[in-house]
Amino acid sequence: MKLSELTEDSEDTEHSAAERATAAARSTWVSVGVNLMLTTIQIAVGLLAKSQGLVADGIHSLSDLVADFVVLFAGHHSRKDADQDHPYGHQRFETAASLVLGTLLLVVGVGMLWSAFRKLESPETVPTVHVVALWVAGAALMAKETLFRYMLSVAKRVKSSMLVANAWHARSDAASSLVVGIGIVGNLAGYPILDPIAALIVGFMVTRMGWGFSWDALHDLMDRAVDEQEVAAIRDTLLHTPGVSGVHDVRTRKMGDMIVVDAHIEVDATITVEAGHDIAVVARQRVLQRHRVLNLMTHVDPWHRPDLDHASTRVPAP
Repeated sequence: MKLSELTEDSEDTEHSAAERATAAARSTWVSVGVNLMLTTIQIAVGLLAKSQGLVADGIHSLSDLVADFVVLFAGHHSRKDADQDHPYGHQRFETAASLVLGTLLLVVGVGMLWSAFRKLESPETVPTVHVVALWVAGAALMAKETLFRYMLSVAKRVKSSMLVANAWHARSDAASSLVVGIGIVGNLAGYPILDPIAALIVGFMVTRMGWGFSWDALHDLMDRAVDEQEVAAIRDTLLHTPGVSGVHDVRTRKMGDMIVVDAHIEVDATITVEAGHDIAVVARQRVLQRHRVLNLMTHVDPWHRPDLDHASTRVPAP
């Protein structure tokens, strides 16, 4: 059995690293432009209109802007080729970036909570906001929701967890703008305390999201496996490789948005070592082509056909 006889044409269903990098850079620069505009307008109008909620929302947009540059930095470094110190490449720069994004959100959220609590301690000092703050909050809500949907569609298309994190960061801004808008409406209706309450809710939302991103990234850095559905798909690809009789002990660990896999494949015990090696090579090629797998390490185990008696050919144990 030769390697050329085992090789099958297979469609590459994953996006190349270059395609993913280009999509990430394009969507992130769009986010930079939107967040730069929103940060400037929200903070300026918030201060002039005396709306703590709108200022808090502007600070959240500023954290988005910083996060965008973190994503661009990580995307640049994660594309570096493998070297002696990093034989599996630099994909975990993306995971590290997700951890930084989560930590950033956590710090910003706690700061918002502290500021809102201080305002709530002296409710009589809360001023009535100007109606222009409501218009800005509404415009920000529409801009952020549109940005979220655009970024999430790109992230899902190229299967980037870092871009998913950044997209949901934009969605948290959209949700916060909605809360801020409600708070401003309440303030204008004669309940000034609702504006700092809105800022408090925004702070809680940001803190919760920051914790979630940080915790997930930390687990990924500790070699967390991918979900069982993806493991099953990889196992199925191995099983349908010509010459593979069985698969067991499939183990995975995340490497940024890619996966490193170890697997035991079973081949006919009567074939040559070279033939078994060729089968393992093809199995590896198929998995790398059809899944987001960075590397597959295969261990070839002998499989004895149940209709044959191998007792006489087995080497007795020492």
